[in-house]
Amino acid sequence: MNQNNNTKVAKQKMSLFSVVMLALSSIIGSGWLFGAWEASKVSGPAAIISWVIGAIVIGIIAYVYIELGTMFPESGGMSKYAGYTHGPLLGFIASWANWVSLVTLLPIEAVAAVQYMSSWPWAWANWTNHFVANGTVTTEGLMVVFLFILVFTLLNYWSVNLLTRFTSLTSIFKLVVPSVTIIMLLISGFHPGNFTNHNFGGFLPYGTAPIFAATTVSGIIFSYNAFQTVINVGDEITNPKKNIWRGIVIALFASIVIYIMLQFTFIGAIDPAMLAKHGWHGINFESPFADLAIMLNINWLVILLYLDAFVSPFGTGVSFVASTSRTLAAMTQSGHMPKILGKINQKWGTPRIAMVANWLISCILVSIFKNWAVLASVISTSTLIAYVTGPVTLMALRKHAPEFKRPVTINFAKVVAPLAFILASLAIYWAMWPTTMEVIVVIALGLPFYLFYEDKLNWKNSMKKFKGSLWMLFYLAFMSAFSYVGSTPFGGQNWIHYPYDFLVIIAVSLGFYYWGVNSYQETKEMQDAKNVNNKVKNN
Repeated sequence: MNQNNNTKVAKQKMSLFSVVMLALSSIIGSGWLFGAWEASKVSGPAAIISWVIGAIVIGIIAYVYIELGTMFPESGGMSKYAGYTHGPLLGFIASWANWVSLVTLLPIEAVAAVQYMSSWPWAWANWTNHFVANGTVTTEGLMVVFLFILVFTLLNYWSVNLLTRFTSLTSIFKLVVPSVTIIMLLISGFHPGNFTNHNFGGFLPYGTAPIFAATTVSGIIFSYNAFQTVINVGDEITNPKKNIWRGIVIALFASIVIYIMLQFTFIGAIDPAMLAKHGWHGINFESPFADLAIMLNINWLVILLYLDAFVSPFGTGVSFVASTSRTLAAMTQSGHMPKILGKINQKWGTPRIAMVANWLISCILVSIFKNWAVLASVISTSTLIAYVTGPVTLMALRKHAPEFKRPVTINFAKVVAPLAFILASLAIYWAMWPTTMEVIVVIALGLPFYLFYEDKLNWKNSMKKFKGSLWMLFYLAFMSAFSYVGSTPFGGQNWIHYPYDFLVIIAVSLGFYYWGVNSYQETKEMQDAKNVNNKVKNN
C-alpha cells in the first residue's frame, strides 16, 4: 500500500521538460499580444532597447532567486524567504506584494482574451464587439472575464498532473504561433525605414527617458516576470537542485529571443502611412498583431492569432492560479492570515480554498482596473517590491547561515545582489507617478491583517519584528515620495531632473540594501528554513 502511494507521488513530480513548459506557458502570455504595441507607443523603435533592459533587470533578479529556490525547494517558496531572515513582518510585506501581483495577473490574462474577442472581424461574432470600448472592458465583457478566471481556477482544482498536461500542450502552441507571426510579418510587409525615418522622429522619437519608462508601463517587466512560477512549485519538481535553475534559464532565454524579435517585427510591420498620420503615440489597435495581419490580408494568420489569443492567456492564467494559490496558502504559516486559506486538499494536493478566494478577489480587481496596460503596470510594480527582499535575504543568509546547503551557489553575489536591488528600485520608479504610490498604498492595505493577527498573538516580540522590517517601511515611503518629486518623464514634479533622478535612486537604494542586510534577525522562522534545507541534497 505504501509503495503504491509513493509511486503515485512520484508520478506527480514535474520533469525538466514540464518545468520549462510551465515557465514558458506563464511567460508567453498576453504580454506578447500587447507588449510590443504598448512599448512602441511609449518609445517608438527604441522599444527594442526597452525589451533588452527589461531582460537584464529580470535576468539578474532571477539569478539571485536561483540560489534561494534551490536552497528552499518548497511550495510557495518566494513568499517565505524574507520571513526566514527578517521576521514575520517583512515576510508578510513581501508575501502580500507578491500575492497582489499574482492575483492581478489572473484578470489581465482574461482581459487580453476578451479584448481580442471584441475585435473579431466576422459577421457572426458581432455579439463580442461590445466587450471592450476604448481599451476598457465593458460590463458585458466583465461577465466573460469572470467566466475565464473561473475556468483558469477549475483547471488547477485537480492535482499537479492535470496542470502539467495542460501547460505542456499549450506551451508548444504558444511558442509556434509567435514564431510563425514573426516570419510571416517579416516576409509580407516589413518596412526598415520605420526605424530611422526622421519624419516619424527617427529611432528615438521621444528621447531616451521613455526607453526606461516602457519597461514597466508597457508590460515588459510583466511579460518576463513569470520565472517565479518555477520557484513556487519547487517541491513538486524532480531533482530540484538542477531542474529549478535549468528550467528558469531555458525559459527566460527562449522568451527573451521571442519578445525582442516580436518588437522588431511589429515596428517594421506598421504601415508608414499610418505613422506619418498619427506618429508612434497615435498607433491605435484593439488586437495589435491580428490587426496587422488583417491589413496584410494574411487571413489564415488572423484566424491563428485569434485562436492564440485564447491559448496564450489561458496557458498563463492556468499556470499562475497554481502560483497564486500556493503563495496565499504559504502566507498563513506565519499566523497572520486565516488558517483556512492554507488548507491543502488531501486527495488532490491543491490549496482549493485559497484558489476560490483568489478567484473572488481577481473578479473584484478587474472590476476596478479594466485596462490591460494599467493592470500590467500594477503587476510589475508590486512584483518588483516583493523582489527587492530577495537580494537582501540572499546576503543575510550568506553572512549568518553559511552552514546551509546551497545546491547552486551563484558567483559574484556581493556584486549581483546589490545590483539586483538597484535595478528593481529603478524599475519601480519607472512605473511613474501616481502608479508607484498607488501600488504601495495597495500593499499597505495588507498591514491591518498583520496587525489584527499580531494582536491575537498578544504582540509577542513585536518590537523585534518591527526593527527587522524598518528598512522596508522607510524604503517604501522613500520610493513613493521620490516618485512624486522625480523628473517629468516619469510623472514627477521635476524637482530632480532626468537623468540625475536615476543617480539619486541608485545611491539611496544602495543605502537601503545595506541597511536591510544588516537588519537580519534570528527568528523562529529560521527553524522552518533549516528543516526545509536539511532535506536538500547537495550532490
